[in-house]
Amino acid sequence: MGQRGRFVVLEGGEGSGKSTQARRLADRLGARCTREPGGTTLGEQIRQIVLARRPEPVTARAELLLMTAARAQHVTEVLRPALAAGEDVVSDRYAGSTLAYQAYGRGLPLDEVEAACRVAADGLEPDLVVLLDLPVEVAARRLAGGPDRIEAAGPAFHERVRNGFLELAAADRDRWVVLDGTAPVEALAGQIAGLVADRLGRRPVEPVRRAR
Repeated sequence: MGQRGRFVVLEGGEGSGKSTQARRLADRLGARCTREPGGTTLGEQIRQIVLARRPEPVTARAELLLMTAARAQHVTEVLRPALAAGEDVVSDRYAGSTLAYQAYGRGLPLDEVEAACRVAADGLEPDLVVLLDLPVEVAARRLAGGPDRIEAAGPAFHERVRNGFLELAAADRDRWVVLDGTAPVEALAGQIAGLVADRLGRRPVEPVRRAR
């Protein structure tokens, strides 16, 4: 049986740059890049429901169950098969986001959110979680265009989310690493690649240079 692929997750609040860094890392590793909610047809449909601004409210528990439903599909359809085939996977968000947003941000009981996350993940844990941390006011200035429903939740909500991420990272230092999300994009990409190499082995390959 071949070697299992590495599973790296990029976490952070809105505007933290994690999506950019997830793509850069995947390119550097020759890995599959995916995202949550999303990554599957069902997951992308759920993403549209969760992020759309609508007159009727989406309750906190409904939001939690939508997020974890998308993850359950993602784990079964994408993550486990890719990792079992020896493919490295980089995911833009995973369970840390659900805990930070739905427990710390929305105020749902942490044990309930943890239980829902366990069901959805079915035992699949990332090998490394990189949290890109930056002040909420800095993140807000980075967001372009009209905010989606979660981006528009307000600074107090996003401050709770940020604090939740930091608490999660402090409680699991073996798996989580916190980096300064205000660092220049290229410098941050190098830091993340170095972390993967140091913690998970197999030096990342250089990005493929595309023909112009």
